[in-house]
Amino acid sequence: MLKQVETSRAVAETVALCRPEVVCAYPITPQTHIVEGLAEIVKAGKLKNCEFINVESEFAALSVAVGASAAGARAYTATASQGLLFMAEVVYNASGLGLPIVMTIGNRAIGAPINIWNDHSDSMSMRDSGWIQLHAETAQEAADLHILAFRIAEQTSSPVMVCVDGFVLTHSYEPVDIPTQTDVDAFLPPFEPQQMLDPSEPITIGAMVGPEAFMEVRYLQHDKLIRALEVIADLSGSFEEQFGRECGSLVRQYHASGAETVIVTLGSVSGTVKDVIDELRDKGASIGLLNICCYRPFPFSAVQRVLSSARRVLVLEKSLAPAIGGPVSSDVRLALAGARTPISTVVAGLGGRPITKASLRDLLAREEVEELTFLDLDRQAIEAHLKRQNHRPCTSFVSAAVREEMNPCPHSL
Repeated sequence: MLKQVETSRAVAETVALCRPEVVCAYPITPQTHIVEGLAEIVKAGKLKNCEFINVESEFAALSVAVGASAAGARAYTATASQGLLFMAEVVYNASGLGLPIVMTIGNRAIGAPINIWNDHSDSMSMRDSGWIQLHAETAQEAADLHILAFRIAEQTSSPVMVCVDGFVLTHSYEPVDIPTQTDVDAFLPPFEPQQMLDPSEPITIGAMVGPEAFMEVRYLQHDKLIRALEVIADLSGSFEEQFGRECGSLVRQYHASGAETVIVTLGSVSGTVKDVIDELRDKGASIGLLNICCYRPFPFSAVQRVLSSARRVLVLEKSLAPAIGGPVSSDVRLALAGARTPISTVVAGLGGRPITKASLRDLLAREEVEELTFLDLDRQAIEAHLKRQNHRPCTSFVSAAVREEMNPCPHSL
């Protein structure tokens, strides 16, 4: 049913249609509306056979989800930013145990300084934790990806993060087609756990593993995620057949075939980039877009196929790896290893700073884009700060040569 709804509410209603048996909730902006919506649905009796558990922290939220999933229940939770960092230990435990938990990430910057607005710092901090990561581009996809996520999680026995841009999507109101319970049930069968704790047949999970076997355990996790790429692609196709619209997949392209310049994106900024591409292509520019939906496991082959003919690649990053650049760019460079395609990291939108069409037009008008550049950086403020810093009396024992090495590279400004 098509309805004008807040994206968080659409996600809550869609998750409810997936029939979770345990929902663990701890509020943190900007995901709070999702678990609030689920609480209302459970309280009203619209979601049967579901235990809604208020916990005392984000660490507890995922811990309860781990226990529920290990006991054979379909489990769900949501978090954001520092909340995800607080549960970091359990994030690794969930994936190491192969538990098919689904968790929404309302993408938000990580402090300090405190910032509640959107970027991808939180989910990027857990990119190598062994979770599958799916990034939503639109409000519709933010809802749909949860149906797909439960199916992927349970088929691969791997936890899945559905990453939804905070405020940009979570708090926006758009028309969203909420599917029927019949359609969701047809796509998502009842949960049949591949492993389950049973008091009548006691076993231990997550026990200590020594050097003689730990590497093999990690290799099996690595192998499982590589094989998950095919599962994700196949189930995305099945979703489109069932619901009549595209959702998920590994990557999506927009005028990228044969384009000289290709912009690589994750999440909601893709819509703004598409608008700019349309404007510039009308003027004869050869520009396209590669949107990565499945960020982990990283779809190296799919990325390589799309970007192999590009003359330059601009990776639009909403996260920063200090002193390095961007995490997505590193993966793109690996995908194009051996090629001579110039790849530029464009850090933008940190802490919720708007990524405007005007700024994107200016970026794409440049004949050359530095290997690392910061979109809309206030250079005057940076230079004033560095000037004050460089004139401050030196009270440390750090040598002048080391201080020079530590200073930002000129091209990064």
